[in-house]
Amino acid sequence: MKYDQDKVDDMVLALLYLTTSSDAFATRAWKGLDLETLQRLHQKGYISDPMDKKPTLVLTEAGAQRSKELFFRYFGLEE
Repeated sequence: MKYDQDKVDDMVLALLYLTTSSDAFATRAWKGLDLETLQRLHQKGYISDPMDKKPTLVLTEAGAQRSKELFFRYFGLEE
């Protein structure tokens, strides 16, 4: 099946926002999503290497910001 990979990447990045937590060191998210998509997000510079054995991945500063923006763009409620 053919699909727009960039749109899928945006949706996965938006959904990662649901499982993010931040501390003084990093913003982390659970990585239970499609590995191919996570690899593309890694190549785009938004997340750490999803092949790491840890159950979470680290979002870069740009990745965390874009994740939040996309989440509220697509899933936020109008006020």
